[in-house]
Amino acid sequence: MSRKVLVIGEVREGELRNVTFEAITAAKTVSEGGEIVGLLLGSDNLEDMGKEMIYYGADRVVTVQDDQLKNYTSDAFGQAAMAVIEDEDPEGIVMGHTAIGKDLSPKLASKLETGLISDAINLEESGDNLVFTRPIYSGKAFEKKIITDGVIFATIRPNNIKPLERDESRSGDVTSKDVDIKDLRTVIQDIIRKTSDGVDLSEANVIVAGGRGVKSSEGFKPLEELAEVLGGAVGASRGAADAEYCDYSLQIGQTGKVVTPDLYIACGISGAIQHLAGMSNSKVIVAINKDPEANIFNVADYGIVGDLFEVVPKLTEEIKKIKVNA
Repeated sequence: MSRKVLVIGEVREGELRNVTFEAITAAKTVSEGGEIVGLLLGSDNLEDMGKEMIYYGADRVVTVQDDQLKNYTSDAFGQAAMAVIEDEDPEGIVMGHTAIGKDLSPKLASKLETGLISDAINLEESGDNLVFTRPIYSGKAFEKKIITDGVIFATIRPNNIKPLERDESRSGDVTSKDVDIKDLRTVIQDIIRKTSDGVDLSEANVIVAGGRGVKSSEGFKPLEELAEVLGGAVGASRGAADAEYCDYSLQIGQTGKVVTPDLYIACGISGAIQHLAGMSNSKVIVAINKDPEANIFNVADYGIVGDLFEVVPKLTEEIKKIKVNA
């Protein structure tokens, strides 16, 4: 049965987040040949980003442009999204399981009086049902869920569903809708960012993470150099953040970010269960630790027993040589 599916895109600092394209891929499965409608909320440049959504598989895109949508607030985005949902009356809704997705999706599901499958890492057709897979118990187990009634509403964990190939030959309408956004209870006056420039941690294909073994904030410099060479991002365990070696925005784990990169390099991280909950689903895990009994080696695909301050610089130099000769 074909369905109209609405994909709520996410804009960060004037650019579409990659999870938007992954959500379109998921929506293709949900739609079973039906129409894919993109939705973009923001304050400017939405038409160009709407075209990008079409290149990645959307059939058409609706934009809501308003100065009150420059920065995310639950009230403003909720009103704008609901207005479009009421107009379009989709049978499915898909968006990224990001900070915004975690906040906005339950609000919309409540207003629609429908169920919500959050943090899905895979979906597939099984007979007449769509089966969503999501991790539970901090990634120790997985459950499969189906929606038997109402709107099929799901959020997709970043870096788990491969986007479709970008195709500039695809065409579709990008239309603008006016929404009366009013009675806002939250107004953002200013945003102070603590995160460093570079690759977004939650969408990075390569992450180099440090734990207490880095010993200081200076100890992160070799990790930053390795991450730069690999085109990746730097992360940290809670132990490193608690010790004030880095900002909490880099924290990966049960109380931090959950990541699933292609390559995760853990440097000086013991492998506490809280940290493993945030990175154990990485495709390839490399552990560097002086302690051969460290728990991180139990989940690692490759392990290096040694001092990270000796191993990481050598690794960086070798990768540089490979890139020069490539």
